[in-house]
Amino acid sequence: MSWTWRYETADGAGVEDPELPREGFPTQADAETWLGEVWRELLDRGVRQVTLTEDGRAVYGPMGLATPD
Repeated sequence: MSWTWRYETADGAGVEDPELPREGFPTQADAETWLGEVWRELLDRGVRQVTLTEDGRAVYGPMGLATPD
């Protein structure tokens, strides 16, 4: 199994930045921990929401990255 994040704009379109990490994670917990460490960097690169996938199947999301104003 491979857990990955799909990076999206606010309207759900994919973010196609080759500099964004495309690594997979062995567990859901590993993927979620990683996101908790880098979400601000993703925002800086234009990612506004993410969807967690397992082997290409959406598990949950989209989940917004921005903090409430």
